[in-house]
Amino acid sequence: MSIIEKPAVDEGVHRLRRNAVGLVGVVFMAVATAAPITAMTGNVPIVIGFGNGLGVPAGYLVATAVLTVFSVGYVAMARHITSAGAFYGYISHGLGQIAGMVAGLLATMAYVVFEASIIGFFAYSAHDTFLSLAGVDVHWLWFAALGLALNAILTYFDINLTAKVLGVFLVTEILMLGLGATATLLHGGGPDGLMAGTLNPVRAFQVTGLEGGAVGLGLFMCFWSWVGFESTAMYGEESRDPKRIIPKATIISVVGVGLFYTFVSWMTVAANGVTAPEKAAKEFAGIFFTPTQEMLGAWAVDLFKILILTGSFACSMAFHNCASRYLYAIGRENLIPGTRSTLGRTHPRHGSPYIAGFLQTAISVVIVLAFFLAGMDPYIHMYTLLAVLGTLAILIVQTLCSFSVIGYFHVKRKHPETASWWRTLLFPLAGGLSMAYVVLLLFQNQEAAAGDASKTLFFSLIPWITLGFAALGAGLAIYLKIRKPATFAIIGRIVLEDTVERN
Repeated sequence: MSIIEKPAVDEGVHRLRRNAVGLVGVVFMAVATAAPITAMTGNVPIVIGFGNGLGVPAGYLVATAVLTVFSVGYVAMARHITSAGAFYGYISHGLGQIAGMVAGLLATMAYVVFEASIIGFFAYSAHDTFLSLAGVDVHWLWFAALGLALNAILTYFDINLTAKVLGVFLVTEILMLGLGATATLLHGGGPDGLMAGTLNPVRAFQVTGLEGGAVGLGLFMCFWSWVGFESTAMYGEESRDPKRIIPKATIISVVGVGLFYTFVSWMTVAANGVTAPEKAAKEFAGIFFTPTQEMLGAWAVDLFKILILTGSFACSMAFHNCASRYLYAIGRENLIPGTRSTLGRTHPRHGSPYIAGFLQTAISVVIVLAFFLAGMDPYIHMYTLLAVLGTLAILIVQTLCSFSVIGYFHVKRKHPETASWWRTLLFPLAGGLSMAYVVLLLFQNQEAAAGDASKTLFFSLIPWITLGFAALGAGLAIYLKIRKPATFAIIGRIVLEDTVERN
């Protein structure tokens, strides 16, 4: 492995723990951020009841294809660049430091708010689960505090601990979803059979089985279900062989999750029959619980509710890891003097970005308390509003990432041995344009996606918050370019030893 370029600023940079996690661990952490059980029970009812109706499995099939196309260029970059900042490093190399800084702040903001968003869902689910199963009424704020505290403690230690915890939760939630879907398949579907026609990709662009649905909302919610899969690249510096593991983990996460989502959503439609849209609009998660009880029994519904709780916690912990690594990646570059010795510091024994992790916890606590003091609901407001904000930011960054692949391999002409007309040009172009379309879908359907939360001031500020972080990133990069060119030169470029840009 030959080194192409090495920053002259490695001195004093604290390192994440090397060779700490393998392929399975990286896949577990990436899929945990996608949160299969949360994505299915939270998003599928919206797509069926208010989006494209019975075409939900087709929507997931199309989303799988688009994200696979996006991932082709993404993994091409991963073979040559490994950085805890992932998008931040890729875009900086492909489109330049100004675009990289914009992407870095947008991605950091997205992952920071995602933890608080999912904690809102976790707290809501925990309150509902304890009330329905044990008759105990505990305020949601206590569950939110517990979730944040556990995240801070567990992610303080070796990343292997996080991978093991996430692995247990992830396997159980996938088994639960798979059990219900397989039971439906073995029963030959529901009242209208297996309804294989709902898999026709054309159905993704049609409203089927309901009046007043919105194709754009349906497609957006399908794409929303994947947010976090790209986090595979964040663990490159901690993986045993990033050049091999990260590309494999990314493709496994995208394709594996996509096929699983398609199967589960198809069986959910089949289990409820042609009246699924009407049921979804009224019962929401009941479209999962009712068939599960009929086919497996009441015990399965109780287990389902518990696993929604543990699955959402696992998702929040995965996002805590993502946010911590972005804060660490930016901090270790010392763009703001003093951040290398604070945010950029790793634990001397565990190799974790523990100071960045504590800051992330503090920010999440402030966000949760702000929503609580404003009298807002943890699900309707905190989960939904922060998810829309973070998703908008991350989709913009994914769009930039696609075009950065073209810039890196074809404009800057890096690594001609990897460059090809389809892998680093055609697919990234198609992926970038598709992602831009999804951003447009979000703007067109953000009120429907936010539901009752769209009536709040925070909702109206979402585009301005996103624009503000982008402007802050651009402004900081331009300032450094003019006043501190040596610092500007390392934006998104601190990668250590054998993880630097390579052949």
